[in-house]
Amino acid sequence: MIESAAQRIAFLRAEIEKHNYQYYELDAPLIPDTEYDRLFRELQTLEAQHPELAAPDSPTRRVGGKVLAAFQPVRHAVPMLSIRTETDISDQGALAFDARVRKELELGADEAPVEYACELKFDGLAVNLRYERGVLVQAATRGDGETGEDVTQNVRTIHCIPLRLAGCDTPVLEVRGEVYMRRDDFERYNEKQRAQGLPALVNPRNGAAGSIRQLDPVLAARRPLSFFAYGLGEAQGWASPPAHSAVLDALAKMGMPVSGERAVARGAEGLVEFHRRIAAMRDSLPFDIDGVVYKVNSLTLQARMGFVSREPRWAVAHKYPAEEQITVVRDIDIQVGRTGKLTPVAKLTPVFVGGTTVSNATLHNEDETRRKDVRTGDTVIVRRAGDVIPEVVGVVLGQRPADAGEPFDLRKRLGGKCPVCGSAIVREEGEADWRCSGGLFCPAQRRQALLHFASRRAMDIEGLGDKLVEQLVEQKLVQTPADLYRLDWATLANLDRMGEKSAGNLLEAIARSRKTTLARFIYALGIRNVGEATAKDMARHFATLDNCMAADGERLQQVPDIGPVVAQSIVAFFAEPHNREVIAHLRKAGVYWPEHEEDAVRALPLKGKIFVLTGTLSGMGRDEAKARLEALGARVSGSVSKKTDGVVAGAEAGSKLEKAKDLGVPVLDETQFLNLLGEHEE
Repeated sequence: MIESAAQRIAFLRAEIEKHNYQYYELDAPLIPDTEYDRLFRELQTLEAQHPELAAPDSPTRRVGGKVLAAFQPVRHAVPMLSIRTETDISDQGALAFDARVRKELELGADEAPVEYACELKFDGLAVNLRYERGVLVQAATRGDGETGEDVTQNVRTIHCIPLRLAGCDTPVLEVRGEVYMRRDDFERYNEKQRAQGLPALVNPRNGAAGSIRQLDPVLAARRPLSFFAYGLGEAQGWASPPAHSAVLDALAKMGMPVSGERAVARGAEGLVEFHRRIAAMRDSLPFDIDGVVYKVNSLTLQARMGFVSREPRWAVAHKYPAEEQITVVRDIDIQVGRTGKLTPVAKLTPVFVGGTTVSNATLHNEDETRRKDVRTGDTVIVRRAGDVIPEVVGVVLGQRPADAGEPFDLRKRLGGKCPVCGSAIVREEGEADWRCSGGLFCPAQRRQALLHFASRRAMDIEGLGDKLVEQLVEQKLVQTPADLYRLDWATLANLDRMGEKSAGNLLEAIARSRKTTLARFIYALGIRNVGEATAKDMARHFATLDNCMAADGERLQQVPDIGPVVAQSIVAFFAEPHNREVIAHLRKAGVYWPEHEEDAVRALPLKGKIFVLTGTLSGMGRDEAKARLEALGARVSGSVSKKTDGVVAGAEAGSKLEKAKDLGVPVLDETQFLNLLGEHEE
């Protein structure tokens, strides 16, 4: 039994690490998350049953361990020294470094150019990874260069760092590199934090450094961290290649993440070309850098040049413009987004940061503004990295003037009204953002509201796309959806890229859209949190639009799947007079749905029933199957629960079928499903 368990554990460890590499390094997963989770749970179970088979390189070691009281000091076998910074961000910085190297090596003007390894200077936290016989046994921060802190538990949670080096059985090999956070991961993490009303990270660098120094590794595991190797520490029994670039190539073959944005350059001209090339692509990189690094490529020449003042003579960091600067908040403005979100924006004394002049910076929302305590008159730190919108990341409290404004209060600042259209502003329970409630009326939301209104699953106005809506709004031909029904042929034909035929086709589509259904109309209104399914549930439950508009929160929550948050959104939308006015104009413009729809609602044979579709039906597509069920009053859900009344299982049905069997939910094959439809559609 032990032998078979050991074999299975070895297989699972190798399989999971293979999928980790595919997912985290290649961004090309081979299996769905559910299958990965199943393999991981099986490995955890087997290791718990057989603790004698535990191993330091098991993928289960990545989930974190116990909370530490403090970090233990680690003395580096080989000091982690910093490198000199070339502050001249022009080409002259590269020329000056090459001149120093040539002078140190006593090279004449007519001798061959020096070969350099050129790399990115990552903006993160330097760490030392110690591998013994290929297995990761310790991770430590740089600290003061001589002594760092043991952060092994936290580093194990970084999936791209191998717990075992491929093909390496060297007694000791220390790999040095940078823990960093990708911009997209940073933004996603912060958006999630803000949505939950939790503190956001200041910037990717602080996020990476703070994560590695969490005493609770479970908290570190939640942060989306990455790693790039850039050099070595102690190496015992390892035959090093003769050049630094070859060392990085060897590490990459062992499975260690190494940046692909590096080059071997010859002479000062090569350094200048690399610096310029990376500067041009800096904004498009998925992570922050604050410069590039040049290193003499030959390890023999490195040893010959040695160190001065604890810095290597053979390397230098060549900087780019800073991405953080200090400036003053002159005022705090409120901007209304396309979806009605109200965003406080700091109006700044202009400052050059991240390669451009910045005079506005986002404060994200009221909670963030209060958490950072940003006030008019404050001296603040502003950050701009790549394509990320400039943001205020902190206040220099020591420079706050005596006449600084009061703590920020968005509702008080606006008097409870949208600064663009005057509609009431609302903030749903648990939400971080205030929003304008005048969705159909507000000019700031006009373009988005029109596109949603005309979409295929709403009013289905074919031909009314993004470019055309932009023209209609810019030329003030359409201010609310009701204005679409007043457009004429001559107006449309004179618009860019329209012409006579396109204008005629669009007018026909607008005319056809006048006859719709109550559910489509409700969905087309663009009420926050009200999707197609909720709109259909409302139409079935209330039968008329007037009943929907008159319903309070308590009555709305009697509709299936409408809870307090959705009910609050609906009440706020219909409570805004501007929205009611637009609805009245739409009715006057001839938008209607058949009156008999109201009587049919109460006679629907599958009203209140919940079905789930899984697998492939040979006789119809999933959209048709869903539509036919909904036409009979049923609601089609995406997940199986005890409340599910039936699961329709076609060919290659997946996990939903298994869950239905586990819960005892009735399962219909395709024949039984067709019989059900035939029975009720007669």
